[in-house]
Amino acid sequence: MRKIQIFMITLVAAVATAFSASADTDKPIAVEQLPAKSQKFLKIYFDGIEVSFAKMETDMFDKSYEVFFTNGSKVEFGRKGDWKEVDCQRNELPKGIVPKQISDFVQQKHPQQKIVKIDRDKRDYEIELNNGVEIKFDLQFRVIGYDN
Repeated sequence: MRKIQIFMITLVAAVATAFSASADTDKPIAVEQLPAKSQKFLKIYFDGIEVSFAKMETDMFDKSYEVFFTNGSKVEFGRKGDWKEVDCQRNELPKGIVPKQISDFVQQKHPQQKIVKIDRDKRDYEIELNNGVEIKFDLQFRVIGYDN
């Protein structure tokens, strides 16, 4: 019985060590090391804005990239180079990033506000307006939630 306990403790310790060794790691990279799709996105929407730094994040199952600009903006990309999040702090997002249906909704329902952040994943889009209101849309661009 005692040998089984020692074996189990050793096994748990080995697994924990293996997981922590392969856990999240951030690595600084040059913009030129981003996927081509990410580089094209930056050239189109953030041309002329100085990059502060870029990094690649890896964990056991995925890889992502983040680019930080000197003006406070940030863009996050998935492993294939598609944007996942664009955050321009208090500045309006560059035209063309936000899907037209979402832009039209904001223009109709919140005409005095600007979209300063957008986040997308496999299930939805979420935007933040410059007044702090967050609006969530499904993939068919129907409003599914408000948060402030």
